[in-house]
Parts: sequence; structure tokens; C-alpha cells
Amino acid sequence: MKVFRGFKHPGVAAACAVTIGNFDGVHRGHQAMLALLRGEAQQRGVRSCALTFEPHPRDYFAKLHQKPELAPARVGTLRDKLEDLAKTGIDQAIVLPFDAQLANQSPQDFMRRVLQQGLGARYVLVGDDFRFGKARAGDYALLDAAGARHGFDVARMNSYEVHGLRVSSSVVREALGEGRMQDAARLLGRPYCISGHVVHGRKLGRTLGFNTLNLRFAHWKPAASGIFVVLVHGLTPEPLQGVANLGVRPSLDASDVNGGRVLLETHCLHWPASLGPEGAYGKIIRVELLHKLHDELKYDGLEALTRGIQKDCADALDWLRSYSGTRI
Repeated sequence: MKVFRGFKHPGVAAACAVTIGNFDGVHRGHQAMLALLRGEAQQRGVRSCALTFEPHPRDYFAKLHQKPELAPARVGTLRDKLEDLAKTGIDQAIVLPFDAQLANQSPQDFMRRVLQQGLGARYVLVGDDFRFGKARAGDYALLDAAGARHGFDVARMNSYEVHGLRVSSSVVREALGEGRMQDAARLLGRPYCISGHVVHGRKLGRTLGFNTLNLRFAHWKPAASGIFVVLVHGLTPEPLQGVANLGVRPSLDASDVNGGRVLLETHCLHWPASLGPEGAYGKIIRVELLHKLHDELKYDGLEALTRGIQKDCADALDWLRSYSGTRI
């Protein structure tokens, strides 16, 4: 899959079948829509394309109005979104910056400048609740009428359901926020995971006897937080078992080396000697969050923190003994 920031690049396909969305989490509803899009693109002999936005439009308006509570919790980072989109087999992803210019674009201008002139849309697939343009004034009926006039087909896909539950990013966020990791996995079609480059941290864990792999979560409001049983992929042929903290580490000084940013800190229960103490820095790993042990806790001192980590490791091992694979 080719990725483009905006559509004014020579590598962008001159004609495409496109679907539009935020794709936070790329859940099973998204996957079904993208599978349908691929088939329609093949029939027309054009490229399949996912058009998405960064930041999330609600992030933009939350910042504009100085109301952070309006920003949605984020299921995944842009890196994870693009990786998950690539796994669906589509040809290209276009990431449009959601800024004042785009926010104030009328539905008619969006269809003309983005869909027709920018992407050469021959087929446009949207969800049943799709809205677009300034003040969300555009809807399916407006898009369908424009397609009839300008020669592109328009279709919409009904909601995707799992066990009678409508699958949406909001429902995935709710499951993650409540620590229902198995429910989240069913909605996503896979265990919830976070990926990225291993970065240097404060190295306090090493001092306490618990080396950690640190990933930055590039959004201040992750949908999940707390202490989790995890599997780490990308360092060894078989995944490494571990326990991880996703959050802001309330027991540490907020002015530490990571500046109070959200981190996923993973301690591998059995660290391979072949990697050595520095063997993971800079490498890309994927961490599956399988089971939530508890929320983040603030410990009174390093001794209490050490005892807490020891208990988390023991509880993680107990849970892993009964884990036989993905529970979806």
C-alpha cells in the first residue's frame, strides 16, 4: 500500500475507488467496507483508496474551542492505522491534514476539489452515517446526486454487527476504556495492539530490576490505560510474554525524560540473553494487550512500586498459564 500526505503527488493514482473515514482502530466494520471497496475497484480497473484525516476532526475542534473533553480517546496511532489499512490489501491511503481550510470547505467544494480533481473518484463508498463538509452539511443524498451529475458511482454500506452489536470506533473505545480486552478483540477481529520504535526512557526499571521496552503513544488520550498482560512481537521468532503499563506513570516525576507523555512501558517476563540489555532500542515492535490487570496506581515510594511490579508479574504469569491463543 502506498501512503501519501495529501493528493498532490505524482504517485497518486489518476482514478480510484475511494472510501472516506477516520478509521480509528480499523475494526471489523472498516475491514468489511474495505473488502467491498477492493472488489468494486477491481471491477472498474482502478486503484482502491482509503481517504483519512490527521488529526481526527474532533481533535481539531476540541483544540479550536479549547475544550479538550470534546476530543475522542484514540484507539490507535497514525502508524497503527496505516499498518492496519495496509493489511486489508487496499492500494493507497491518502492522509489529509484536517485544518481550518478543510474544516471550512463546503460539501460542494470537497466533492469537486478532493474527490473529482484530487482523486479522480470513479466510485465512492461511505458508511450509513456519513457526513462531510463545513458544519457536516453534506450527506449521502447530496453525494449521490453529485455522482449522478458528474459520472461517479456512490454507494453506502449498512452498519456491521457482531452478535447484534453495531461495530464502531466508539464501541471499541468503550470496551478498551472499561478494560474489556476480549470484547475489543472481537470488535477489531484481532487482539488490540500498539506498535512503534523502542525509545530510551528514564531507565528506572533497570535500576529496580525490571527492564522495560518503551513505546510512545503519539496522542495524549489513549482509549485504554492501566496495567496489562501482553505479548511482544518483533524481537524474537516467538512472541515474548510480558506485563505493561499504558499511561502517564503517576508514581514518577512528570518532569522526567519523557515529559509526562503517554508511554507503553513493557517488562518482558523472560528477557532473551541474546538481545543483551541494549538489544531492542530503535527496533519496531508490536505489543498485544491481552488482559487488563488493573488501573494505574500511585505508589508511595520506590519500595512500594517494586512490590507492585512484582505482584503484577506474578498475576500476569498466572493469567498466561491459562491462555491458549487469541480469544475472539
